[in-house]
Amino acid sequence: MNRQGVLNLIRGSGGREEMLDSLSRLVRLESPSRDKPALDTLRSLLANRLCDLDGSVEVIANDQGGDHLLARFPGPPDRKPALLLGHYDTVWPRGTLDRLPFRVEGDRAFGPGILDMKAGLTIITHVLEHVVCRMPVPRPIWVLFTSDEEIGSPTSRGLIESLARQCAYVLVLEPALADGRLKTARKGVGRFRLEVEGRAAHSGVAPQDGRSAIVELAHQILRIQDLQDLATGTTLNVGVIQGGTTANVVPARASAEIDVRVASLAEAERIAGALQALGPVTPDTRLDVSGGFTRPPMERSPAIAALFEQARQIGHGLGLDLTEGSTGGGSDANFTAALGVPTLDGLGARGGGAHADDEHILIDSLPERAALLAALLLELQVEP
Repeated sequence: MNRQGVLNLIRGSGGREEMLDSLSRLVRLESPSRDKPALDTLRSLLANRLCDLDGSVEVIANDQGGDHLLARFPGPPDRKPALLLGHYDTVWPRGTLDRLPFRVEGDRAFGPGILDMKAGLTIITHVLEHVVCRMPVPRPIWVLFTSDEEIGSPTSRGLIESLARQCAYVLVLEPALADGRLKTARKGVGRFRLEVEGRAAHSGVAPQDGRSAIVELAHQILRIQDLQDLATGTTLNVGVIQGGTTANVVPARASAEIDVRVASLAEAERIAGALQALGPVTPDTRLDVSGGFTRPPMERSPAIAALFEQARQIGHGLGLDLTEGSTGGGSDANFTAALGVPTLDGLGARGGGAHADDEHILIDSLPERAALLAALLLELQVEP
């Protein structure tokens, strides 16, 4: 079968129903990020699927969580591989299916983790079966499925970066933006903790002897909010505060958890430096700032722009009008893009409600995105 025949097969009604059936099996296997037994059950299913496609499959053991899964499919040995990235963990706790079962309503399919990102995994395996295993590809294809993306990729980041450095480009099957756009930029994500140490005292008998950690924290929260710069996309949110013991004690300790989002590395450096430089306002109090950026920003580099332009033209040949956008959320694309490896994200299904009770996909986007991924693997021109 020639290239056009394969793409027609993928986009036909048979491909649509085949993918929906495969997706339903993935959704019905719950896989919370911190539930290793559940994760490894789904990993086994995915590993068997990749082995059936004659990939060279490696299970990368992870005693801190679910195992990671790497499959390699051969291509010309003188060409760098393409790397396809996906994660199989979800934000949903075990038992969610009892309340939110997989279901189809009209042109939509619902279920926990269906959009983020089990639909992306389904698209990848479908393309491997109908394209990579049936016709010559211009370069080797590596596929990495990780188990901890939703909690910041603490055990998979090094693996992702190591593989990406060996590859010509990276395609990430996270869901598309709400209107179908691909993602060519993402904000970097920072998590910081501010701890304040004051001095306890009886609030009625000797308040002058106390140094309120909560009052000092209030001063610092206002300083932190002043670092925000909406014009450049920099946001800071003090999302959790704690402190004090009882109402009649001047509080000796208080703390704040801070979420930071930045669009550029320069802003990441500015914010990290400013938080570390915070000094106390209240005499005889002490500040301690910990944490840092868990994901660097995915900046729209010339290499990413060029890769998107190729994708746009390839999509046009399929009758798709591809556009691009950015998002405040992070993904594993942040890591690969920060290395300078050309990266496209948001190639997964279209839909909505990620992490919400109405999480869903548009079913027709499964064959549409599968055809796009297949065409990209066959036609993208990236050196070497």
